Amino acid sequence: MSPFLRPRSSLPLLLLFLNCFCFRSAVGGESPTAYEVLESYDLPIGLLPKGPIGYDLDASTGAFSAYLNGSCSFSLEGSYQLRYSPTISGRIASDHLSDLRGVSVKVLFFWVNIIDVRRLGDSLRFSVGIASADFAINNFYMCPRCGCGLNCPDDDDVAAGFNLRLPRLHPDAVNRS
Repeated sequence: MSPFLRPRSSLPLLLLFLNCFCFRSAVGGESPTAYEVLESYDLPIGLLPKGPIGYDLDASTGAFSAYLNGSCSFSLEGSYQLRYSPTISGRIASDHLSDLRGVSVKVLFFWVNIIDVRRLGDSLRFSVGIASADFAINNFYMCPRCGCGLNCPDDDDVAAGFNLRLPRLHPDAVNRS
């Protein structure tokens, strides 16, 4: 039998085709937004404020960084003050953000880092390390805006009646690890 007519494995050809197809899709297609990435991991978009200017994601490890146009802070219904650094990073997996850096909440007189967010059915558990608190997920269907949170005078979402009301941190709501 001639060497040119010998049956060959089609695996290398298939791998080459898939590699070209995936590269072309990544280059030619539009990347999903940071909000679409959150949703693809079954997390709500309201975990990020409005207007991130970009993000990096290593899908194989879940390592991510999201970039804002400067630092960002706001209050939610007067109960919590939140602060975002210009870069937010951590690891993302289905229903879970871990190793978070760049997000903090003011508890009493101190700023503490939120290090973990986990979806538990219809609620989200936010952990600051030694304590955690659960909130209904429907509180995070909208993205807050830097400076005014969800109480912005020209915010169409608030005008539509989607006003966020987060409960104050109550000792019974805190789970101690």
